[in-house]
Amino acid sequence: MSSSTGPDAPLPWGEAREMNALEALMWRAEVDPRLRSTICGLEILDCVPEWDRFLAACDWGTRMAPRFRQKVVEPALGIGHPCWVSDPDFDLHYHVRRVALPEGGGHSALLEACQQIAMTPFDPARSPWEAVLFEGLPGGKAAFLLKMHHSTTDGMGSVQLFSQLHSRTRETNPSKPQPPPPPPERATPAGLLLEQLGRDARALPGLLGDALGAAGRLLRPVSTARETWRFGNSLARVLADPDAEGSPLLASRSLSWRFLALDVAFADLRAAAKSVGSSVNDAFLAALLGAFRLYHEKLGQPIEKIPLAIPISVRTDDDDAGGNRFVGARFAAPVGIADPVERMAALREMVRSVRGEAALDGMSLLAPALARLPSPLLTALAGSLTATNDLQASNVPGIREDVYLAGAKIERSYGFGPLPGCAAMVTLVSHGGTCCIAANVDPAAVTDLDLFADCLARGFSEVLSLHPGSRPPVPLR
Repeated sequence: MSSSTGPDAPLPWGEAREMNALEALMWRAEVDPRLRSTICGLEILDCVPEWDRFLAACDWGTRMAPRFRQKVVEPALGIGHPCWVSDPDFDLHYHVRRVALPEGGGHSALLEACQQIAMTPFDPARSPWEAVLFEGLPGGKAAFLLKMHHSTTDGMGSVQLFSQLHSRTRETNPSKPQPPPPPPERATPAGLLLEQLGRDARALPGLLGDALGAAGRLLRPVSTARETWRFGNSLARVLADPDAEGSPLLASRSLSWRFLALDVAFADLRAAAKSVGSSVNDAFLAALLGAFRLYHEKLGQPIEKIPLAIPISVRTDDDDAGGNRFVGARFAAPVGIADPVERMAALREMVRSVRGEAALDGMSLLAPALARLPSPLLTALAGSLTATNDLQASNVPGIREDVYLAGAKIERSYGFGPLPGCAAMVTLVSHGGTCCIAANVDPAAVTDLDLFADCLARGFSEVLSLHPGSRPPVPLR
């Protein structure tokens, strides 16, 4: 799909016609409801936007990013990749609504409402997103929830989108671009299959060139064998299960999600990390492992390691905006290390080692074939890669400057990731001067949610104690 140009052109974001292999995997794996890939962005607003202005902002956003006016259509016989097609029946009022929170419910009621919306599956006949404006927070504040399917974009792609759509002022901007809605399409599965076959045929010269390049490397057998051996060993390490069994305490799984959130001062977390030669990401992961250690100790079942998975962005400056450009890395996380300094050092070395793997993106070699498997086999394989994880964690650099939505300032921004069979997913989004920590946990695995929330705050306090004078974590309650 080519992007139009001109002053009223839409953003060059999410323009791919077909899902890539990873996106197709996430979309098709949902035959098993435990593998649903719903992501939610929750923004806390300093006031309640005027409803008509908010609705107009949502309409403008769908015209600036036409992906939000598209639905997913599978090609005939399930051959090839799912495609994005402009929905001829698009109805903004289906996707956008407002909700009044119960009086006195506060942020707890907000999180409960958000988790219920997040657990509800998308209508496959419509574009996979929903937007909700929540009114009734303390102090006259409001909240904006954007629920999307992960096949739309990853965390970095979401930040790319928000940074371009959110305003830098409270006032309206009459000179902003006003692209028209994309024309509707009446695409058929058979037509999409023919489209893909045509694109594949046009790609053959490039594939032949790659084959000739490979043949040329065969003329250098020693160096080729050495590279192949190195890559093969790296791929085996990347695809291997972590050297850690899942915690017996977290073994159960369900279809339910529970949301928790807390705030940590970005400057304090960064200073704590720098004081021992570590990064914010090292400090974030160390705080999470501290929380899991404390939780297990409180329940009388201390452990040494848990399987941990983290996404590593492979996005480059040449990649299109939006979409998904990440690979998953899994390793045995050292929960049993009580000293946060030693914990950060161990994590720093583990992440460095994973990032240095020659086959870090090796899964991309397998994903095209996996995406074409029958759904039962696909869900079994996808589940085996994630269900063994006790924790998945993601650190997403967010927007650091002041931004506004329909005249309301965005004070906090939380990202709730999916639970594809794992016990907990925790995301850090740095918004302004705050690290917004969002945890999505399976209540069948984490059975004492109040205790876990307390341990999560204490885990961050352990790390923050390395920087005297750090402000304590503040739970969103």
